[in-house]
Amino acid sequence: MTRPASHLTDRLTWNLAIANLIAQIGIVVTGGLVRLTGSGLGCSSWPLCEPGNFTPVFHEEMTIHPIIEFGNRTLTGVLTVIAVWLLWALYKREPVRNRPPILKGFGWAVLGGIGVQAIVGGISVLVELHPAMVGAHMSLSLVLIAISAYLVLRLRQEDVPAQRPRYPWLLWALALVSAVMMVLGTITTGTGPHSGDEETPYRFALDPVVITRAHSLAVWAFVALLAVIVFLAVRNGEGIRRWRWVIGLTAAQGLVGYAQYFNGLPILLVLLHMLLAAVLTAAITMAIASNWERVPAHSAA
Repeated sequence: MTRPASHLTDRLTWNLAIANLIAQIGIVVTGGLVRLTGSGLGCSSWPLCEPGNFTPVFHEEMTIHPIIEFGNRTLTGVLTVIAVWLLWALYKREPVRNRPPILKGFGWAVLGGIGVQAIVGGISVLVELHPAMVGAHMSLSLVLIAISAYLVLRLRQEDVPAQRPRYPWLLWALALVSAVMMVLGTITTGTGPHSGDEETPYRFALDPVVITRAHSLAVWAFVALLAVIVFLAVRNGEGIRRWRWVIGLTAAQGLVGYAQYFNGLPILLVLLHMLLAAVLTAAITMAIASNWERVPAHSAA
């Protein structure tokens, strides 16, 4: 992604914002790996990994699970360092520190969200991976990805009032359906075989076929809305520039989703599905928000 003009942000702040977004997506992947390998209770305690030990205890009968779980926890520390550094840059680096306070607010939202995420993750361990807590853990990650993606977009935009898009209600509807689609996706996972621990298959007492169909309906509703929005954009001469990533990722996500369903939910496909969900969340956020254009008066003239 091209760095914005020098009067909007400096290289360090921009790189930190990109690093934060990538790390937020990365922790979805490592969290998925924890769940899919049955390593959710690899560390039996929280915030320590084992009673009296911050790190896994190595012994002859030790499995790979504590290492995978501890690795995911360690990435939270990396996320925190990036978020603190990014917040510092938003306050101290020129020219960003003189830009609207909302940018700093998003920096605080990222840092606070990471703290909440750590607590939710700890509670999910203490309640032995109840699917509601595990689902909340995933959903919060997607919210943080959306916030991080919007911050990246906003760093590229001028500090002028946003112009009202042609069809704002369609864009808000797409955002709402996207959220429903993602939440139903986490519930679908909570009814499936990947509970997060090999010995504690704790799942929602729901029919997985019914929940999967509900998730599919939400996906098709999203596709229908996206098709209408793209059609209107092309008709109005805007083209698909804003939506090309969303279109491509949606197609890929659909293929992977149906492939994993008809092949018994193999781990690699499920992990790829989670990665695509995270990247798609960022792409949807940027595509929708970019419709509220911020063009200086002299440029518009």
